[in-house]
Amino acid sequence: MRAKRQRRLIIVVGLVALVAIAVGLTLYALRANINLFFTPSQIAAGEAPRGRTMRLGGVVEKDSVERESDSLEVTFRVTDFAEDVEVRYDDILPDLFREGQGVVVIGQLDDAGEFIAQQVLAKHDETYMPPEVAEALKATGNLPDGSVPSS
Repeated sequence: MRAKRQRRLIIVVGLVALVAIAVGLTLYALRANINLFFTPSQIAAGEAPRGRTMRLGGVVEKDSVERESDSLEVTFRVTDFAEDVEVRYDDILPDLFREGQGVVVIGQLDDAGEFIAQQVLAKHDETYMPPEVAEALKATGNLPDGSVPSS
């Protein structure tokens, strides 16, 4: 009887250990793929981690887009009408990218406070604004007229 209990205990402990390892690996993999969303105000307040991939959402500030003449590099500012963040992107911008339009930018914040973009996502019609951007602008009381958050 004692040998049977000991064998069962070993099997149960082994199964618990395997489940714990599987859960740990799953959580580690999910953590690496999470892109947190931040507004320019949150970044200016120091809430965003530096050197970690995240999403920045807001509106492209008017007269802020500057293109390099000898490369694809573009710099522009994303604002929530309270604060703004300088963004640098070295690729082709989407066709719908314009000043005064809502965008979500995926990238990393460098030590100088500049956002280095890996991807720029632009809105797809005149009244659409990404839900995260619309909620962030609404929270600051700066949601532009005519902007309808998607549901």
